[in-house]
Amino acid sequence: MSFLSLFFANPMMLAALVALPAIWWLLRLTPPKPVTEAFPPLRILASVLKREETPSKSPWWLTLLRMLMAAAVILAIADPVLNPRANTLSGSGPLVLFIDNGWATAPDWERRVNTIDALLSDAESRDVPVSVVFTADREQNAVPISPAEARNRLAAAAPQPLTPDRKAAFAALSAALKGSAPGTVAFLSDGVASGENDVMADLASLAPAELRLIGGNPEAVAITASTNEADAMSISVSRLDTAGARVLPLTAYDIRGRAISSGTVSFNGGEATAKGSIAAPFELRNDFSRIGIDGQATAGGTFLLDDGFRRRRVALLSGEARDQSQPLLSPLYYINRALAPYADLVQPNEADLAVAIPELLSQKPSMLIMADIGRLPEETYAPLGKWIDNGGTLIRFAGPRLAAAPADDPLVPVTLRQGERALGGALSWSEPQPLADYPALSPFAGMPKPEGILVKRQVLAEPTADLSSRTWASLADGTPLVTTKTQGTGRIILFHVSAEATWSNLPISGAFVEMLRRSVQLSRSGGVASEGAPSGQTLAPYRLLNANGVLVGETARARPLEPKAGAVPVSDAEHPPGLYGSEEGFTAVNLLPAGAELKPINTEGLTVAYTSEPLLGAETVSFKPALFTIALVLAFIDTLVVLFMAGTFARIRLSRAATAAVFLAAATVATMLPDASRADDSKPGDDVILQRLDKTHLAYVVTGEAEVDRISERGLAGLTDFLTYRTTLEPGPPVGLDISNDELSFYSLIYWPISANAPMPSTQAISRVDAYMRAGGTVLFDTRDQFNSLSGGAAASPNGERLQAILADLDIPPLEPVPTDNVLTKSFYLLSSFPGRYAGSPLWIEAHPDSTAADAGRPARTGDGVSPIMITGNDLAGAWAIDGNGAPLLPTVPPDEMQREYAYRAGVNIMMYMLTGNYKADQVHIPALLERLGQ
Repeated sequence: MSFLSLFFANPMMLAALVALPAIWWLLRLTPPKPVTEAFPPLRILASVLKREETPSKSPWWLTLLRMLMAAAVILAIADPVLNPRANTLSGSGPLVLFIDNGWATAPDWERRVNTIDALLSDAESRDVPVSVVFTADREQNAVPISPAEARNRLAAAAPQPLTPDRKAAFAALSAALKGSAPGTVAFLSDGVASGENDVMADLASLAPAELRLIGGNPEAVAITASTNEADAMSISVSRLDTAGARVLPLTAYDIRGRAISSGTVSFNGGEATAKGSIAAPFELRNDFSRIGIDGQATAGGTFLLDDGFRRRRVALLSGEARDQSQPLLSPLYYINRALAPYADLVQPNEADLAVAIPELLSQKPSMLIMADIGRLPEETYAPLGKWIDNGGTLIRFAGPRLAAAPADDPLVPVTLRQGERALGGALSWSEPQPLADYPALSPFAGMPKPEGILVKRQVLAEPTADLSSRTWASLADGTPLVTTKTQGTGRIILFHVSAEATWSNLPISGAFVEMLRRSVQLSRSGGVASEGAPSGQTLAPYRLLNANGVLVGETARARPLEPKAGAVPVSDAEHPPGLYGSEEGFTAVNLLPAGAELKPINTEGLTVAYTSEPLLGAETVSFKPALFTIALVLAFIDTLVVLFMAGTFARIRLSRAATAAVFLAAATVATMLPDASRADDSKPGDDVILQRLDKTHLAYVVTGEAEVDRISERGLAGLTDFLTYRTTLEPGPPVGLDISNDELSFYSLIYWPISANAPMPSTQAISRVDAYMRAGGTVLFDTRDQFNSLSGGAAASPNGERLQAILADLDIPPLEPVPTDNVLTKSFYLLSSFPGRYAGSPLWIEAHPDSTAADAGRPARTGDGVSPIMITGNDLAGAWAIDGNGAPLLPTVPPDEMQREYAYRAGVNIMMYMLTGNYKADQVHIPALLERLGQ
C-alpha cells in the first residue's frame, strides 16, 4: 500500500492501530506507590487494619507516552518506505539485464549500480533467476543465475574504455536462453549507438513479457579527430544531444600531465559535430600529448597524441629558382602546395648551397627536401650525414641535374645509372608507365591504386639483391619509383621522377600529396628520431586509458599492437585506447575512429511495446529502524518515569508532572545541542596552547584558495600517517594557519603552497613570517609547478613570480640546492633527491658558509644548522595527499609509485631535520673522539 511517495511493506499491520483505544485502558493503571511512614509502633499497628485499596490511575501524559510507543511498534512492523519502487517484474521467465558498461557509462556508473541493485532486489522478492550481460566485456556469460550471484558479478563490474559490442553480447544471451522467452528484459543503455543501431529490435525478438529501456547519457561527447594545422590544433568533437547551443572547454596537456594551453569548441542548435581549436605556437603545439574536454572525464573525452600528430618543420631546397617568373615550373611549387597544410615549411635566404644547407640545418628541421640537386658542396656532406645519422629525413627528387650526378653519391639510397630513361616519344619503343600496386611493407600501403598517373621519364637504379626491400613504390614494369635506405637513426628517400610535372603527372595528383604527408609523418619531430614504430614491428601496451580518461599502467588486459603502414590504429576489445610502445617511442590508439559520430539508440519501427525510464535517482529509505529506535527510547523513558513514581529514587521528591516535564525537557534539549563547540583558534586559550604544545603538529599556510588548501591539509595528513607508521614520531592532526593572526611559534615547520591566484599576503603578515624564521622556525615554500625559477636564465612561472614577490620582503640568506653531504640527505633515509608529484625541481636551502683556514672546525651557525627557508617546485603536498581511505588523491608525474614513496621519505627527512638539527653531522667527529679515547 502506498500514499504518495510513502509505501508500507506490511500494510495489514496498520489494522492494529484500531486497538489503540483498548490499549489506552490497559495502560492506564500503574502500581500503587508504597506509603512511606515513620516507625511509631502504634502507626504500624494501625496500618495492619485491613481496608480496601484501589490503585490510582496513571496520569494522562504517561498513558499518551505508552500509546505513542505502541503506535511506533505497529508502524515499524508495517515497514513504511519513502520513495518506493513498484516491483513490476514479470515472473514468467528470467530477468535479463542487458547492461552497457562502455566509456559513456563512467560519469553515472554509481547510479547504474543502484538501479541494477534495485532490479536484483525485485528479482529476489519474486524468486526469479537473472541473466546478466555486460556489453563491453570481452567474455560473456549469460547463463541465468540467482540474484545473489548476479549481485556478486555486479560488484566486480566496472565501466570499460571501449565501445559496447552489443552484437556479441546479444549472441551470447540468445545462446544462454536456448530459445526460451524471458520475463523482463531491462536494457541499461548508455544511449549511444555503437556501429549497430538495431539492438532494441534484437532484444524485442526474444519475445519478452516486458521490455524496458533504462538510462542513457544525453550529455555524452567525444573527441573524434585532431589535426595539427598551420596556426592551431584543430579538434573534431561529436555530441549525442543535438538540442540547443553548447560550448565545451578544451585543454591540452604535455607529457607530464600539465595543462599548457586551452581552447573551446562550439555547437550550434541541431549540430551533432563541431570543430574547435587550440591556438598556440608551433613549438608549443608539438608538446601536446593529450587533449581533454573539461568536465568530461571519459575515454571519449580524451584524445591521445603521439609523434605522428606533431607538426614537422620541413626545409625546402631547390637546384634552380623560377618561383616568381614561372611558378608552375618551379621544382618546389607542388611540394609547397602539398605540405603547407601539414608542416611548417622553411626555405633558405641564400642561393649558395654551402651557406643555405647549414642555415637550414640550424633550424632543426625534421625533413630536408632537395628538388633536382645533383652535386653538393664538399663541405656540406659531413653536416648532412651527421644530421641524418641523428634522425633527420632527407627526400630527394630526380631531375636533369641528379641524372648527371656521379653514381657514388652517398646521399642517394640506391646506386643510380648514369642519365635518365625516357618512356614514349618518337625515338622510344616503350610507352609511358602507370604505377603498380604499393608493396605491403611500404608506408604507402593502403592507399588506393592511383589511376591516370603516367611516368614519362625516370632515373633508373642498378639492380641489387635488396632493391625490392628498399622500394616503396614502383611502375607497372617493375622499375622503382620511390626507394629508401636507413642511415643511423635517419632515412634517405629518393623519388625517381622530378618534383614538377615535366617527367610525370604525379606531382599534380592527390597521390603525391598523400605520399609526401606519409613520408613526413615517418620523420621525427624537431630533428629527433621517430617515436612511432616502423611497419611490421609489434608494440607492447605502454599506458592505457581507463574509462575515466586517465592513463594507467595496468596493461594486462591488452594485446600487443601490430601497426599497419599508412593505417591509423583503431581500438577494440584486445587493443583498448592508450599508448603502445615504450617511453622512447609509442603509438597512440584512441577510442573512436576519425569522422565517427555519436548517434542515439534507434527505437523506431519496434513491433513490441517497451517502457523508457531514467536511472534510479533518490534512494529508497525505510523508516523501520527509526521507528523501532523511537519505541525503544520511549520504553526507556517510561521505565525511568515508573521508577520515579514508584519511589525508587527516594531522595528526589518531585511531583509526577514535574518529573515528566524534566525528562521531556532534557530529551528536547539533547536533540537541539550542537555536535561540538570549538574555541576561536585566532585567540588561543590555555587549552589550545597546551594542545599545540602537547604534540608535534604539521602546519600549512591557508591561502584562501579552496582546492589548494584542501590538498595541503590532506597532504600533511598523509605525511602525518606515514611518520606515525614509519617512525617513533606521532604527530597530531595538521593545522591550517592564518599567518596574519595565528601564533606561529608553536610549529617547527610551516608548509606554504604558492598560488598566483591566492591573495597577496599583507606586509604585516610577511613581517610575522620573517620574525618566525629569525626565531628558528622554517618555512617550506612550494610553487607546485616543477619550474626552477631560482636557476639563472629560467623564465619564472606565475607561481614563481608570486614567490619572488613574497621573498622580496623577506630577509633570506643565500640559497643553494641541497648538497649531497647535507644532513637532509641522511637525517632518516639516505636520499639523493627530494621529489614530490614532480621530480624536476631541486630543494633549495640556506647556503652553508665556506670554511676558511681561519675557521676552527665548523663555522658556528644559528638554529643548530637548520635552514630557515626551503624552496621547491615539486608539489610535495600533492604527492602526500590521501583521501579518507588512505588512497592517493593525485597521480605523480610521470605515474610512479616509487616516486611517491621517495616523496614520503623526503618529508620524513625534512621533519627529522627540523626536529633534530645537525645531530647526524656530529658523526663526522666520532673517529677523532675514538682516537682520543684510545679506542
